[in-house]
Amino acid sequence: MKSWNELENSSFFDANARERALGMVDKGTFTEFLGPHDRFTSPHLPVLGTAVEFDDGTVCGVGLIGKHPVFVVSMEGKFIGGAIGEVNGAKMVETIHLARKVAKEIQEKHPDDYAERRPLVAISFETGGVRLHEANAGLLAHAEVMDAIQDARHIIPVVAVVGSKVGCFGGMGFVAAATDVIIMSQEGRIGLTGPEVIEQEMGKDEFDASDKALVYRTTGGKQKYIVGDCNYLVEDKIGDFHNALADVVTIPMDEIEKMRRIGSQKLVKEQQELVQLVADLQPGDSMDLWKHFGNEDPAALPNMTTADFLKVVKRRVRP
Repeated sequence: MKSWNELENSSFFDANARERALGMVDKGTFTEFLGPHDRFTSPHLPVLGTAVEFDDGTVCGVGLIGKHPVFVVSMEGKFIGGAIGEVNGAKMVETIHLARKVAKEIQEKHPDDYAERRPLVAISFETGGVRLHEANAGLLAHAEVMDAIQDARHIIPVVAVVGSKVGCFGGMGFVAAATDVIIMSQEGRIGLTGPEVIEQEMGKDEFDASDKALVYRTTGGKQKYIVGDCNYLVEDKIGDFHNALADVVTIPMDEIEKMRRIGSQKLVKEQQELVQLVADLQPGDSMDLWKHFGNEDPAALPNMTTADFLKVVKRRVRP
């Protein structure tokens, strides 16, 4: 087991789900729900001859940041690519529901200082989307998680945390987009269809999945930050994600609402305008967009450290 300092200074990208869960909250405060000892496993996988994980590949629990309860969902990409099925989807949903319930209880008991205690949900996405082994159960889990996020809207912040090896793809890309706030590292990736699938269906000329620089320019944290699809870009350290969450817990809910990307007619119009811009520009590479947004030397941005990038980058101006 890593010491706290080792954990906070270790790579978020390389960390497993439990390490990320422990490190996103304050030292020694994390308590896991339905952990491996509970043996709460998928009923579908054994029928198909597939091995199970005793936490179904998703760590859920609660910790603290200051006085704020932080309800954590942390996916493990090493288990079926972090794919979502019935059980781990239900764990996600009930964690969000529990956060809402606790928020109500805290508001009743501490009406005068509720803002200093308001809960937050942090979802560490590492997933390729639906667990095909479970088909409709996995798809239903996606819908139920999005419903739970919508139910929490205007009540508690739901934060997507993306910086792990698998990234966040498939239907879970939609789920991440539906959260209030997105925190990424430059190693994080969000998309609908994964690079290998695009290449398989459309050919290498359309998208070369072996070109890792292209993949990150298209789906990675720097691209998402420039176009406004992520709110925080941090270094690849668990402690930096922890610090970003510590900032989010202090932001009033009306300001949190302004950080969203979807969820209103105004935001639909904003997304349509971005789609129209891309249609008009016909960019051959995301760097063409970066230049349009005011970055005079876009080719220099991918190789910059996160700190240097944040000092010079020009982002899309949102209405």
